[in-house]
Amino acid sequence: MDAGNPTLSRIPSVDEVLKTPAAQEAVVRFGRPRVVEAIRHATAAAREALAAGKTVAASVEALAGDARAWLEADARPNARPVFNLTGTVLHTNLGRAIVAEAAVEAATLAMREAIALEFDLAQGKRGERDNLVRSLLCELTGAEDATVVNNNAAAVLLALNTLAKGKEAIVSRGELIEIGGAFRMPEIMARAGTKLVEVGTTNRTHEKDYATAINPKTGLILKVHTSNYRIEGFTKSVSGKAIAALAHASDVPLLNDLGSGTLVDLAQYGLTHEQTVSEAVAEGADLVTFSGDKLLGGPQAGFIVGRKDLVARLNRNPMKRALRVDKIRLAAIEATLRLYRDPDRLAERLPTLRMMARPVADIEAAAQRLLPAVATAVGSGFAASVIACTSQIGSGSLPAEVIQSAGIALRPAGARSSGRALTALADGFRTLERPVIGRVENDAFVLDLRCLEDEAAFVRNLATLRIGGRR
Repeated sequence: MDAGNPTLSRIPSVDEVLKTPAAQEAVVRFGRPRVVEAIRHATAAAREALAAGKTVAASVEALAGDARAWLEADARPNARPVFNLTGTVLHTNLGRAIVAEAAVEAATLAMREAIALEFDLAQGKRGERDNLVRSLLCELTGAEDATVVNNNAAAVLLALNTLAKGKEAIVSRGELIEIGGAFRMPEIMARAGTKLVEVGTTNRTHEKDYATAINPKTGLILKVHTSNYRIEGFTKSVSGKAIAALAHASDVPLLNDLGSGTLVDLAQYGLTHEQTVSEAVAEGADLVTFSGDKLLGGPQAGFIVGRKDLVARLNRNPMKRALRVDKIRLAAIEATLRLYRDPDRLAERLPTLRMMARPVADIEAAAQRLLPAVATAVGSGFAASVIACTSQIGSGSLPAEVIQSAGIALRPAGARSSGRALTALADGFRTLERPVIGRVENDAFVLDLRCLEDEAAFVRNLATLRIGGRR
């Protein structure tokens, strides 16, 4: 039999392939049932190819190799690490914040060991899981009390449902946001069981608009940070301090949803000042909600800080249990918050802040170092050059902020169709062992290097790059 061109009847059986050394090694790693399935997949593919008139290598060794390749590909985790070279630091589709090593270590320990999650070690009795982070949140924000749920949308939902279910919630029309996935503030309010009362116009809202809307049915006033857009031009908004004064005069709580939320002044790192959580608390907000996995740089979470009596009401809401955070994330949150106690070394230890504050000169130097390796990997079909470009924060954080950056631009050489060539190039980078995600702009595939820290791993990864099925 010609092993490279067998007849359909001479395709080796599953048992024959299973006896090969390669298949037996695969059994040790993947288990017999999976190997048998892979061999059946390989032999079926060979029969299909032969029936289509194609030449097929169908020896027992070749089929065992095909089965092993199928198993290797199938064993790759769906949650795969990638190189984020999009220029978006907090990329929602790529998992947002990369947490600090201290948080990774804390989460790993919580997975490996039993921890005092809801156990008061001092009293020897049941405790509260929020106690793991409550004092840190209060210390860093100046709030009386704090609680934590699984994301900021949940924090807003819980607060609205607790304080304004069956009542009215007053919001400026200019703050009725929609975030990713068509998730709209009015819909959150409807699910919380509160009636939306819009005041002002899209571009201008005045104190008198809030004052006129307050009535005995008012459950709270909601101030929403427009985290993913900006309204500019003929505009007017009311400060949190002014709204707090109006709310307190009528004995109505003010809920300030900061969205991303930051615990430090970002201006010290060369970014635009964003209201901090402690500033919102100091303005008089009764409750402040914010995220854990955006500007704070931790795992996904939603924080609620503010008045002790109101936080106690939130914790009594049965919905709180459905929204609570598990031990792994709580451990990572605690470790992240502890980093903020040492502000002088915060940018060094917190990846999100380190990437946002990375000097453009450092990124340019990295681009020059990596240019030869990238040019070699893509071959003569593309021209590679170092370029100046701009990064963004992402995930609705500082939407108007543009950060100067640097990267490598790859443009099709010669008269090639740029559209098809760039699509093939982007596909090739995404199918690497560790996928590389860049962006296409100005007829080039751009690798923004702001978020690349492991240059050696990136270069090693390029060795298997295939573009359009070719090296």
